[in-house]
Amino acid sequence: MPQPPQEKKPSAGPGSLLAGCETLLVSLFTQSGAARWGLSRSQFICGLERSLRKRFQDGAPAPARLEEYLLTLHTEDLALTTACIEGSEAAWEYFVQEYRGYLRAAAGAIAKASRYGANPQELADSLFSDLFGLMDGKRGERSLFRYFHGRSSLKTWLRTVLAQRHVDHIRSRSRLESLDAGDGETPVLPPDRLQIQPLQDPHRAHYLSCFTAALQHCLKLLPPGDRERLELYYARQMKLAEIGRQLGEHESSVSRNLDRIRGELRELAERHLRDAYFLSDAEIRQCFEYAAEDVPIDFRQLFPEVKPGALHAKRKEPT
Repeated sequence: MPQPPQEKKPSAGPGSLLAGCETLLVSLFTQSGAARWGLSRSQFICGLERSLRKRFQDGAPAPARLEEYLLTLHTEDLALTTACIEGSEAAWEYFVQEYRGYLRAAAGAIAKASRYGANPQELADSLFSDLFGLMDGKRGERSLFRYFHGRSSLKTWLRTVLAQRHVDHIRSRSRLESLDAGDGETPVLPPDRLQIQPLQDPHRAHYLSCFTAALQHCLKLLPPGDRERLELYYARQMKLAEIGRQLGEHESSVSRNLDRIRGELRELAERHLRDAYFLSDAEIRQCFEYAAEDVPIDFRQLFPEVKPGALHAKRKEPT
């Protein structure tokens, strides 16, 4: 007799991986201010899972890589948009109050250079209905906020959406006007114009280069012990408990030290960007935003390879 097909075991997705990040989830939930919008912890975690499913489509990451990614997220913005999806009146009113003026200004800057551009105010205001996502009386069912994953700031993401809509408007207008042209006539808008991305910052590559150089420089300024902690956690992807055993520290002390080091490293990088590259505070924030939009920094490339046990061999056993 033919054997019944064996049931496939479910693969470990991002949601199941979050079960091992309880301490970090508590910290992220508190830092995000999700309670301000009446967002429950489970709803907030759903927002994180949506981001993880988008980022790690090819398979489950290592625990250290997962924690590293979670720490790069703009959790306050993610909590706000998740609350809007869930129908929080307070979150939506805050978004309208804080972002309507910004969206109109950004739309004006995007459409400024083209006579084919949409009315800036209409371009900005039309986005609100899609962000609201009302469908069959239920808010959030089709909200564009579902595509915000917290990897960049909410302002950066909104600018990107506006820019894409502007490009779509130009293409639609070009197709309509080209229908009125006679045979053999040149389209009103040249094809190469259709490829222009209004949002592309010409200084983006420079800012990313400055950020990478500053990070490499500031890593060298850290005390050897702090540098070793970063290397073990990020480059070697060791768990907190393993690092604690190797360094003779409690697991909670390792976590607190890593938080402290990340804060100090950011301050050093900001100072270096200001002093060495003469960047303004706004430009420095842009450096960090652009870095957050890309794949998180691979620390394995920032530390030299060492032989297994070399770090342990250098550390003296407690007497």
